[in-house]
Amino acid sequence: QVYLVESGGGSVQAGESLRLSCTYSGYTTSSGCTGWFRQTPGKEREGVAVIDYNGVPSYAGDVKGRFVISEDNAKNTLYLQMNNLRPGDTAMYYCAADYTKWGCTAIRGAGYFVYWGRGTQVAASS
Repeated sequence: QVYLVESGGGSVQAGESLRLSCTYSGYTTSSGCTGWFRQTPGKEREGVAVIDYNGVPSYAGDVKGRFVISEDNAKNTLYLQMNNLRPGDTAMYYCAADYTKWGCTAIRGAGYFVYWGRGTQVAASS
């Protein structure tokens, strides 16, 4: 069974940084596609950053240059370093994983991911 648990969310001022963590069990990132999504009320869950089975990252356009996805396989943990946060980044952030290796990019829809964490809230205020 695959389990994903997010942590690290919080409330910050615009321009500040946060680092999200996703600790996983029953899964390895070299097995498939792993990443971060976010969702605000009334909107669809959207991809933020993913990393494929070779460790190659992919980012959504509006976070490119500000967010960095990384992994520590020894700790079974996926990270999302979020810098220069904007009010528009405010959302619930979810960790997701799937064993399908093809098409592992930030535009892959949420419906293609089978395993999800419960989310961690991020709020950036101006």
